[in-house]
Amino acid sequence: MQDKRLFLLCLISLFLLTDVSVGQSRRPLPSPTPERINKRPVPPEPTPTPSIDEKTDPGAEEAGKVIRVETRLVSFPVRVVDRSGRFVGGLTSENFKVFEDNVEQTIEYFQSEAIPFTVVLMLDVSYSTVFKIEEIQSAAIAFIDQLRPDDRVAIVSFDGDVHFLCDATNDRSVIYSAIRRTRISTGTSLYEAIDLVINRQLVGIDGRKAVVLFTDGVDTTSRESNDLSNLRDVSESDVLIYPIRYDTFADVQSMRNKPIVNRPDIRDTKTPPTVPSEGSGLPFPLPGPVISRPSETGTRPEDYRFAEEFLDRLAERSGGRVFVANTFGNLANAFKTIASELREYYRIGYYPSEDARPGSQRRIRIRVDRENVAVKARTTYSIPER
Repeated sequence: MQDKRLFLLCLISLFLLTDVSVGQSRRPLPSPTPERINKRPVPPEPTPTPSIDEKTDPGAEEAGKVIRVETRLVSFPVRVVDRSGRFVGGLTSENFKVFEDNVEQTIEYFQSEAIPFTVVLMLDVSYSTVFKIEEIQSAAIAFIDQLRPDDRVAIVSFDGDVHFLCDATNDRSVIYSAIRRTRISTGTSLYEAIDLVINRQLVGIDGRKAVVLFTDGVDTTSRESNDLSNLRDVSESDVLIYPIRYDTFADVQSMRNKPIVNRPDIRDTKTPPTVPSEGSGLPFPLPGPVISRPSETGTRPEDYRFAEEFLDRLAERSGGRVFVANTFGNLANAFKTIASELREYYRIGYYPSEDARPGSQRRIRIRVDRENVAVKARTTYSIPER
């Protein structure tokens, strides 16, 4: 009996030991971690390196911040001629020195005379008997033929409106077609045409740029732009401007006291006006010509003196020059000379070493390490306010 009790006691002990072992083997596993234990730490993101057009504030670096200040490349066309007026070619950036407000600058950008030009040919097609439209078109096409094959040309005409006839291209057939589409009309929105060409058509184009402007210089219909805004834009840009001025004063005076007769289109007379005509005896006027007098705007001698001064200042501020053409022969010669000179410009650029107040004007002086030469270039530029 005692042996049975001892046997049962041993059996119970064995059972208890087995249950504890099983319980320990079934202990719940720890929940998995979202990352592996041996995963390498993520390296910090690198700090962006400022580009060539950015400056870094040293005090900001200590605070772990980078402040970027945009710097503006100042560039302009330069022409070098000898005492006989012949172009001096083959120069490099090492031959030039540039001074801004008497402080020498480091030349960062240079283009030789072999680089193609982008030219905008602007044609004033307001009414004039000095030139017929066919003569203007022929002279313009002859000008295009004298440019280099890689030069790109855009055609813009303007009267009371501004007409963009083709964008800058070296496809001669497209350019010729655009020139032939020009038509004589009324009004002269010269200021608005210059504004749109400089601030819309040329602003995104890099490289050497020029505007050849055929006009009498008298504006009569611009509303959104004026002479001062044009001169400011030219001072802030790197566009070379060649005005070709022709005189329409005699034409305007001959037409000044003549009535302008506008015959209404028959389609406009279906609904009779309610205002009676004088002496007709009817409650509406009979269909017929409408008589009016030409506007006084742009017809006075002082208007033409102002126009001449305006074109002179456009050329001076850009580094170009004015041509006068009152005959077809003079016009053709002006285009020929301009085409030749456009092949004779270098382009120089630098980042100013000193910050300047927006809207201020800076003086430019250029030296060349050649004797008996003259430098043709703009002498000032303005810091944009926008």
